[in-house]
Amino acid sequence: MWRSSKKFVILQFKSESMVYKVQAPSTIQVKIQLPSSKSISNRVLILNALSDSPYPIRNLSDSDDTMVLFNALQSSEKDFNVGAAGTSMRFLTAYLAQKPGEWTITGTERMKNRPIGILINALRALGADIEYLEKEGFPPLRIHGQQLQGGEISLDGSISSQYISALMMIAPHLRKGLVLHLEGSLISAPYIRMTMSLMEKFGVKSIWKGQTIRIEPQIYRPVAFLVEGDWSAASYWLQIQALAMERAAVDVIGLEDNSLQGDAKAESLMACLVNQHKSSFHYDFVNEPDLAQTFVVTCCLLNIPFRFSGLQSLRIKETDRMMALQTEMRKLGYELRILSDNVLMWVGERCEPVQKPVIATYEDHRMAMAFAPACLKMKEIRIENPEVVSKSYPNYWFDLKSAGFVIQEES
Repeated sequence: MWRSSKKFVILQFKSESMVYKVQAPSTIQVKIQLPSSKSISNRVLILNALSDSPYPIRNLSDSDDTMVLFNALQSSEKDFNVGAAGTSMRFLTAYLAQKPGEWTITGTERMKNRPIGILINALRALGADIEYLEKEGFPPLRIHGQQLQGGEISLDGSISSQYISALMMIAPHLRKGLVLHLEGSLISAPYIRMTMSLMEKFGVKSIWKGQTIRIEPQIYRPVAFLVEGDWSAASYWLQIQALAMERAAVDVIGLEDNSLQGDAKAESLMACLVNQHKSSFHYDFVNEPDLAQTFVVTCCLLNIPFRFSGLQSLRIKETDRMMALQTEMRKLGYELRILSDNVLMWVGERCEPVQKPVIATYEDHRMAMAFAPACLKMKEIRIENPEVVSKSYPNYWFDLKSAGFVIQEES
């Protein structure tokens, strides 16, 4: 049974161990307070700053990514380290480019290898003064902030919607506004619509026709804002429900019926997967790439072959998620195939599983959370570096324990 209610609370719990051994209960009956939406929180933080809002954001996400951005925007420092927070890197870069002052911004070694050249080229075309401190096209950056001219530019829309959102949010502060022509096949369109909707709540109008977004110079209006629960986090409880079947009754709290989040699609997708008893499952995740890991693990454990496309952005996430999935599912006895840069499939091919597998997380929170529920179909599973969940869902392990999962620390 799957139910959701609307209440808002923030819990705090973080794991600091190196490996967790996770074992499932025989039955699950639990009510879970979901974390706040990280995607909405990060956008509203920028909009709050751009509107000089006196209002605190209610139910702000306590994820690492959001706290990094929150602390940077509150700080009087000139040098920022965003760690592994990719959204913070992109949003903060655009925000600082239009704010008078000189700044540097860096991150983890992985962050220094995540490309940002498309965003920097776009900002430079709008008048920004940004230089690379190490490799061309990658952080760290030195930003000489100033009011930007704005104008008309083109941007590849097939890489990351966060580049688009970053530019859109600063557009009202540009002298000429912004006309943004999107080239190629657009990915993660719901996140762009989320940005537009949130900007509108802060008093700014945007026009999106075809492949062009137009935003005139405008003034943001401060508003009091309450952040809804996170649908990406809810997907892991949908996964638990699907794997446990009738042994589970999960009630989640904090979701909105008409959510701005693209990952709200998780509920109907999981229902389709489970209730229709599919012999195979094909889906294009171009608009919901963060759900891919959850559905890969779920399909394999339910013995449902799949073909998932639209996964090109997984290559530049916290890790190369396509390679990570292929490697870690092989430990569980499943041979996945990667076709080109955007298709991952499983045709039912099996291999010898590793005894007592330890799942590597690659500094990726979603690897940990997608694989932990696999213990519902196995005796147990081990998750390496489980603390990575703090990037988006700090209470994940705490919540699993409240649902009856046995979690033991191992070195």
